[in-house]
Amino acid sequence: MKNIVILVSGSGSNLQRIIDAIEQGEIPNAKIDLVVADRECFGLQRAENHGIKNILIKRGKTFSENLAKEIPENTDLIVLAGFLSILNKEFVENFKGKIINIHPSLLPKFGGKGMWGHHVHEAVLEAKEKESGATVHFVTPGIDEGEIILQKSFEISEGETVETLAQKIHQVEYEIFPKAINKVLAD
Repeated sequence: MKNIVILVSGSGSNLQRIIDAIEQGEIPNAKIDLVVADRECFGLQRAENHGIKNILIKRGKTFSENLAKEIPENTDLIVLAGFLSILNKEFVENFKGKIINIHPSLLPKFGGKGMWGHHVHEAVLEAKEKESGATVHFVTPGIDEGEIILQKSFEISEGETVETLAQKIHQVEYEIFPKAINKVLAD
């Protein structure tokens, strides 16, 4: 059985997708040991609703150190699912190859500091991109710079808005996140 820790900052819709994928056998032989949030959010409630241990660790200078103390020793994978805090270099290097993130663009485009949520979608539309999508990648000390695990794109429609783009991206994320988790856990 593979043990997963999931980090969240918001509503936890990707967390819910992973919970459902595990419960339905789409991600076999895995369980979520712990959900950690860096702020009060509905993601914690989603974990609670499924009987998954969950904790809040406040954002700040010591966040990564405090998080490291909470990660179970038998953790196989740490998944950032809508997680907005930046993990420090030491934490990332200690768990090298065991931390993945989902990003709402086709990296390496539209990644880096400040590129999250609607900011990404606004930048994609302002750049008049022909396509967008989502990327699951390994986490490294550089923001959104890790090796790509899985990526899926779609064409941007005429008259696309930030809201419609966000909805399409969420659907792509829900499709590729479980596949990427399986791929990493199988390696």
